[in-house]
Amino acid sequence: MSNNYIKFLKRIRCVLVTFFVFGAANAQVVTSDPAIPIESNRVTITFYADKGNEGLKDYTGDVYAHTGVITDKSSGGSDWKYAPTWGDNDAKYKMTRTATNTYTLEITPNIRDYYGVAAGEVIEQMAFVFRSHDNSKEGKDTGNKDIFVDVSAEELSVSIVKPINNSIHERGSTVQLQVDALLNDKLEVKINGDPVVNDAISTFTYDITNVQLDEYVIEAIATGGSDVVNVFSTFFVKGDVVTEPMPDGLRRGVNVIDESTATVVLFAPNKEYVYLVGDFNDWAPSNAAMMKKDEDFFWLSIDNLDANEEYAYQFWIDGDVKVADPYATKVLDPWNDKYIPESIYPNLKDYPDGQDEIVSVFTTADQTFNWEVPGFVAPEPDKLIVYEVLIRDFTDNQDIKTITDTLSYLKRLGVNAIELMPFNEFEGNDSWGYNPSFYFATDKAYGTVEDYKIFIDECHKEGIAVIMDMVLNHSYGQSPFARMYLGEDGKPLNNPWYNTDHNMAEPAAQWGYDFNHESIHTQELIDSICSYWMSEYKIDGFRFDFTKGFTNTPYPVGDWASKYDADRIAILKRMASAIWYRKDDALVIFEHLSENSEEKELSNHGNGILFWGNANHDYNEATMGYPSNLRWVSYEERGWDVPGIINYMESHDEERLMYKNLQYGNSEGDYFVRDLKTALRRCEAAAAFFIPVPGPKMIWQFGELGFDLSINRCTDGSVSDDCRLSPKPAKWEYVDDEDRMRLFSVYQWLNELKTNEPVFATDDFTLNVANATKRIELNMSGSDVRIIGNFGVEAASITPNFSTKGKWYNIFVKDSLQVNDTQMEVMLQPGEYVIYSQKKLSGFDTHTSSKDDLIEKQLVVSPNPFSSEVSISFDGQGHRYELYNVTGARVKSGQLNQQRLTFNWSDLPSGHYIIRLEVDNEVLIKKLLKR
Repeated sequence: MSNNYIKFLKRIRCVLVTFFVFGAANAQVVTSDPAIPIESNRVTITFYADKGNEGLKDYTGDVYAHTGVITDKSSGGSDWKYAPTWGDNDAKYKMTRTATNTYTLEITPNIRDYYGVAAGEVIEQMAFVFRSHDNSKEGKDTGNKDIFVDVSAEELSVSIVKPINNSIHERGSTVQLQVDALLNDKLEVKINGDPVVNDAISTFTYDITNVQLDEYVIEAIATGGSDVVNVFSTFFVKGDVVTEPMPDGLRRGVNVIDESTATVVLFAPNKEYVYLVGDFNDWAPSNAAMMKKDEDFFWLSIDNLDANEEYAYQFWIDGDVKVADPYATKVLDPWNDKYIPESIYPNLKDYPDGQDEIVSVFTTADQTFNWEVPGFVAPEPDKLIVYEVLIRDFTDNQDIKTITDTLSYLKRLGVNAIELMPFNEFEGNDSWGYNPSFYFATDKAYGTVEDYKIFIDECHKEGIAVIMDMVLNHSYGQSPFARMYLGEDGKPLNNPWYNTDHNMAEPAAQWGYDFNHESIHTQELIDSICSYWMSEYKIDGFRFDFTKGFTNTPYPVGDWASKYDADRIAILKRMASAIWYRKDDALVIFEHLSENSEEKELSNHGNGILFWGNANHDYNEATMGYPSNLRWVSYEERGWDVPGIINYMESHDEERLMYKNLQYGNSEGDYFVRDLKTALRRCEAAAAFFIPVPGPKMIWQFGELGFDLSINRCTDGSVSDDCRLSPKPAKWEYVDDEDRMRLFSVYQWLNELKTNEPVFATDDFTLNVANATKRIELNMSGSDVRIIGNFGVEAASITPNFSTKGKWYNIFVKDSLQVNDTQMEVMLQPGEYVIYSQKKLSGFDTHTSSKDDLIEKQLVVSPNPFSSEVSISFDGQGHRYELYNVTGARVKSGQLNQQRLTFNWSDLPSGHYIIRLEVDNEVLIKKLLKR
């Protein structure tokens, strides 16, 4: 292709569509009369129901247009303005049937008045979706896209209506040419530089017969007085597909051969031909861009690449669809990337001009990451304390870099695993991540590839495993795996990876397109996804979403597939074994929530599959002061052989304990659960009856600080079921609240005990937790523990059932109790709890006290607030101090060589800080305010 033709392509303006189309121009879904609409004139829109997605083909009922405009105030093609409410059957939007599958709509008296567009707002396009009167059927463009018609300013203009730019035609066929001009005196049209008309006309049609050349460039020139405008369009003639064996050793996706060469591979069974287009060939679907075929694989080598460049590319397949590489490790999104701040993803490559749909990106540059911890061993499951994080809502910056900066906070909390909600590329930027689109790419809304890898490496340096929340039950419309094989009804058709229909008839259990887990192709895909993240990102394990959907067994409406399913068990065992084959210590976690017998069988498989255990309801009833039974938190109560349940009082899916405490808490006399301090103390009691129970545990972000905003909180502060997925504020100001930090300290100490004291992993334990007063007995020779608590709203006595007489230690009060009667009773106030142990457990100070206080030693900070100098004094032998900002980032640290020190911290920005001192093997914490 000549350089001039390349320049032509970059200056194209097309009236009706800008997307890629194969075949003849009569594939257009709509036409307009006049061909170049202007806002001050009336326009007739003709809709062909047998074109595009054919959603209204042969429909005989009334058809309506759902229509609006794209203006200079629209944020993008999805931001329609002046559109009616969906389903508006006003006569204004009713189509007139002029023939079978042909309808017209009169936009009158003119475009601006029809839509009611405000004066001064520039109309750029009209947007359409056609629908049946009952909304059950939709007529859209190919690929179920919305339909757009350009609106021109009232000035000299010219448009090539047919053939559509970058369209592909069969060799020997006839290609229709149509050119329309507005306010012109003369129209000239050239094909590959040769004039075919030069006349005083406004419309020109012409048949290009028996096309044989690889490509044709059309130029249209309109002259009006002394003004001249021109446009270009190119169409291509499809050559023969070259069948040639693929070189050995290639994997699907981009294979970097050297700095200047890459070979791209696409697995696409039952497809006839594929074009590989991108920055490296000016996005031209020429025959040089046609991929070679080797049975079910297509491949093509690209040379003359520059390692200093990133290249965007797509696959254009069989005249039906164009998609980004399903194995891409980075993609560009024309709709959402523009909203990603530079601070989160610096120097993001611009979306390529003149393209549409998501494009994939690769580079031949060396992208090796130097891991400081190349081999990390995850904690044993019985000591696992998982912290679930939604990156979007954990920090104000909403990025993974800032979470890396807060690891010191999580380290102090005592967690040893972080479970990140889905962070592979999902649809949009604002999401929980359960709408995945690209399974091998990190989502750019949270940061760069390096940011994610640094986070994981820093976690490993702190002894914290990283668990990736993975969604393999379904995906949505952006996934190339789905889009490559969609039928005319928008459902998967002959898809190697997806079922055509959901096996679960319950609508609430249907999300997007349903993976066919019985397919060998799906199994290979899943294995490659898991292998990639473990090898490339050092991920320590996966939490798999809705694993009871990994089956093709049919279930009727109302059935959530909880019954024992032998086929599903076989599928899940195979998947887990494949993961352990690649990483034998990988954590494999299922959100299954099915029949107990199925979960028990899976928990005994291989290295042990772990399961989410939803204890939210029972624990929240207890914290609110209502009848509850906590027994199901015990794996032994379930009849399991191993502690394979990761129980949680809160997760991303449940209402927050503190929200319900404050909204619905019980009361008696002058005792009110809805009082903030009282509600927080009851959460302490819940933690004391939760974390020590043998088996892994999970904490939802900020649960350790008593997060009290509803899961359904809207961004304006109201509460609505519609806002479940809405962003929630990161409540780091909680660390300035003494009562919330007390709850943090309880979690901190319980986590320390869980990970350091073997008794909390004992298999000899009893839960007596059905009444308002509850008791847990943990037995291990010389290390017995008794936990008692009153979850009622009145004082009550309880027998701890001590196993021996003698001294028992109250680990929170740091006091001791002389037990002369093992059946002695202890009186507990409402919400009060005690943990007794036979021996001094980890963190127990030698000094005892009868005060109900978690910090016994005196720590004095003055002045507080301070502006520059601050003095710190304490009792005891000091070792080290650390100063943290409100996000948990450490900003100062050093040794303590005397009991009184003065620091000049004038360099610190104003704000709240926490100082942490290690004194006599105890941790002292104090809040500071810098003015």
